Amino acid sequence: MAQKIRKGDTVVVVKGKDRGKSGAVQRILTKESRALVEGVNVVKRHQKARPGVRQAGVLTLEAPISVANVKLLCPHCHKAVRVGFKFLEDGKKVRVCHKCQETIG
Repeated sequence: MAQKIRKGDTVVVVKGKDRGKSGAVQRILTKESRALVEGVNVVKRHQKARPGVRQAGVLTLEAPISVANVKLLCPHCHKAVRVGFKFLEDGKKVRVCHKCQETIG
């Protein structure tokens, strides 16, 4: 089954504490229906020291966010849009912007 949001896409958060923020998708977790988005849902983790491996401290990193809470930023019309699919003449399945009907690469 084709994914509506893929790694490398630019998305906009439409729900939650980070509403309005945008960033590039770094990773998709398909089984959990979550995405890791750059600069969104930043959390702090306290890390214990391990001799010879790492120093103790507080790390800031991105946590996965639900795919239902993000929308794709269309590269053509520059709006947060829903994504549809269509088949080209050669039989290839492509993603389509619902607002401007352009194909998304």
